[in-house]
Amino acid sequence: MTKTAIVTGGSSGIGLAIVQAFIAQNYRVYNLDIQASNIGEYCACDLTNSQQITSVIANISQQHAIDVLVCNAGIHVSADIEQTSEQLLDNVFKLNVKGAFHTIKAVLPNMKAKQSGSIILIASDQAVIGKRNSFAYNLSKHALASIAKTTALDYASFNIRANAVCPGTIETPLYHQAINNYCAKSGADQAQVHAEEAALQPLGRLGQPAEVAELVLFLASDKAKFITGSMQIIDGGYTAQ
Repeated sequence: MTKTAIVTGGSSGIGLAIVQAFIAQNYRVYNLDIQASNIGEYCACDLTNSQQITSVIANISQQHAIDVLVCNAGIHVSADIEQTSEQLLDNVFKLNVKGAFHTIKAVLPNMKAKQSGSIILIASDQAVIGKRNSFAYNLSKHALASIAKTTALDYASFNIRANAVCPGTIETPLYHQAINNYCAKSGADQAQVHAEEAALQPLGRLGQPAEVAELVLFLASDKAKFITGSMQIIDGGYTAQ
């Protein structure tokens, strides 16, 4: 029987790699994103709009039992607490945290009915450590780790597992955009900045989206059926320092 996975923000970066990994394992994959994609079953959905989320997932639920939910959609901003306006904080939480909140709430009745499911939240190494100029983003990623833990406890009796994946520095379009913005502001050399970022990792390189996707695939599988409420760090050893 074909299994069904829902991935939010699956049109690029880590999300796209996750969609591709599930498709390679013969899953039926629904990608909820505002950015169109021809990979998987694309569903146009603004993850800051609770009504859209509820409507799209209700439509999927009527057709299929949902085996896996991956909450990946998110935004990154660089700012300390003084540079963070209330509006900026609200914008970060509206997508990173409330987007996951509404998506999980919409999926849970389906998973409860089938008495099984795997919910995976893409958090960050910043759910474990602090980083400079990352007040709102860091706060949101700690919140996602908390959601994984509490959801794991609240729904264990339904055989629904919830885990947080915590990537470190991964080479994605978002990463390159951040480097480009930094270099444009500072005048730094891009090649040098990339090399410095790689050197910060104990393994001496950046992570790749496909590596994160493999961890997500494992957590979704029966091989991980005794793993719930965990924070799975994939960061090349950065947080071990």
